[in-house]
Amino acid sequence: MDVPLAHLDRPFDYLVPADLDAAAVPGTRVKVRFAGQLVDGWLLARADDSGHTGRLAYLEKVVSPEPVLAPEIARLARAVADRYAGSLADVLRLAVPPRHARVEKEARGDQTSAPVASDEPAVDPRGWRDYPTGPALLRALTDGRAPRAVWSALPGEDWAARYADAVAATVAGGRGAVVVVADARDLDRLDAALTGVLGPGRHVTLSAALGPARRYRAFLAARRGEVPVVIGTRAAMFAPVDRLGLVAVWDDGDDLHAEPRAPYPHARDVLLTRAQLAEAGALVGGYARTAEAQLLVETGWAREVVADRTTVRARIPAIAPTGDDPQLARDPGAATARLPSLAWTAARDALRADLPVLVQVPRRGYLPSIACADCRTPARCAHCAGPLALPSAGGTPACRWCARVAAAYACPECGGRRLRAAVTGARRTAEELGRAFPGVPVRTSGREEVLSDVPGGAAVVVATPGAEPVAEGGYGAVLLLDSWALLTRADLRAGEEALRRWLAAAALARPAPAGRVVVVADGALAPVQALLRWDAGWFAGRELAERRELGFPPAVRMASVTGPAEAVADLLDAARLPADAEVLGPVPAEEGRERMLVRVPRARAAALAEALHSAAGARAARKAADPVRLQVDPLSLF
Repeated sequence: MDVPLAHLDRPFDYLVPADLDAAAVPGTRVKVRFAGQLVDGWLLARADDSGHTGRLAYLEKVVSPEPVLAPEIARLARAVADRYAGSLADVLRLAVPPRHARVEKEARGDQTSAPVASDEPAVDPRGWRDYPTGPALLRALTDGRAPRAVWSALPGEDWAARYADAVAATVAGGRGAVVVVADARDLDRLDAALTGVLGPGRHVTLSAALGPARRYRAFLAARRGEVPVVIGTRAAMFAPVDRLGLVAVWDDGDDLHAEPRAPYPHARDVLLTRAQLAEAGALVGGYARTAEAQLLVETGWAREVVADRTTVRARIPAIAPTGDDPQLARDPGAATARLPSLAWTAARDALRADLPVLVQVPRRGYLPSIACADCRTPARCAHCAGPLALPSAGGTPACRWCARVAAAYACPECGGRRLRAAVTGARRTAEELGRAFPGVPVRTSGREEVLSDVPGGAAVVVATPGAEPVAEGGYGAVLLLDSWALLTRADLRAGEEALRRWLAAAALARPAPAGRVVVVADGALAPVQALLRWDAGWFAGRELAERRELGFPPAVRMASVTGPAEAVADLLDAARLPADAEVLGPVPAEEGRERMLVRVPRARAAALAEALHSAAGARAARKAADPVRLQVDPLSLF
């Protein structure tokens, strides 16, 4: 039943009246009477009798005869709910889009597009030949086997074309595929690549941005077996596909893969669970590598697909830091300059060669953080203590939290009224570079307007992470500014996330010697070393080893319990935690709440999730007033 109460997270038996016998098939939406109310539900299975000895009620209605919940997805949803200490009803809301009656009544599509096995190779493996084990991956998919791979892409790699090759090999073997990407730009690239390889009408896209009718139409096409391939953002991780042969995710470190609604599943983990249940192949790819992906390699669950070092050296641009000793000896001001001479020279040389320059800035806006010009005290809002920001050169300071304008701001420490930049955003950076390189076009790509591509002539492109456009022929120079903003975040994944963003930007540069990358950071730092060598596997292995030593995910399983202090204590007291569980905290959370962390070895993960879910059910049964949020392996622990 679609009831958000943890203690009702189990199947219930109902009788099927004779007039609904034909329509009431497993997977359909139904309505039932429960506790005097008419509630929505899912028909999971039919049986001749019930083990229940009491009186059974009848189904009230079959909402639609369309069996939208496939048996495979029902099993997957149950496994995901158990993995994340959630309820089946919550997972099914994520797995099956809301019904659109008009779309259901449309004529069914042509069934000829279902996957058909072929004796001929469906794809040319040359695109994967830069990776010694790449062609073997395609052969395994074509042969109907279930290879599992963690792929580290080379700079300049057309990752969408490589994923299209893997999908085409799977379809040639008579099976289907599901591919999940982080955002709409990546989805558009993959859509175009698959259309070129498979032809039109052989796949559908699933994304929350499509709108109710288009999304439900695409979902039904997959559920009815009209297409063998589904691609999309995290909304596609539960897409029903006949004879599933491959699940794939690109750039699994992007936080957009984490579902913000309960039970907060991550697309990578859902797809890997799905591969395990369906005995399908799995492909986890990216320029960077997460600690979770490294764990798959080290445990033998997956094999890595990487290029040899000779190929890597031939493909990478010339990468240099600005904070190492030789550079500081040549330019002592590089330690404090936002645009050191090395970066400025790289940009100037690329522009003189009529090549575009990419400048990555971690913060959007103009001046997202300001401070008193006299005593350097951060400027805060008098009403909510939020940070003040300047929207433009002649703008008025305003709070980033409550949006209140602080036109008459005076520093509470010294009384000063002059303000200075504490953090520089993308638009201010574009303004400064426009003055530094007069006559050169300067474009920005960020939250307000995200560019997908730019021409290959001389221009400066200032972009926030994730919004870097592709340049025709590649960039002549890529400048990675304000590295401290990424590396000094109070986050377990700060170094991993910094390297992921740097590699994604550096991958857009031309190979050396035409392409140069300058990172404004100390070359001795581990993420910078990994960037210089283009060795994401080395950094992921180091990161995983450190987390094992310190007891952090993914080396262990950790759950976060957030809510009012009394409610958190109540839930943990009621939970029958494993004997080897460690309870850490409390630490402050938002809006006066607190967070407790529970840590167990990975072998005890199922016991932890079951204990927390049972305790949540007990609180729901006695109608506890204060809600508690449960998250297993949340992205942020601090």
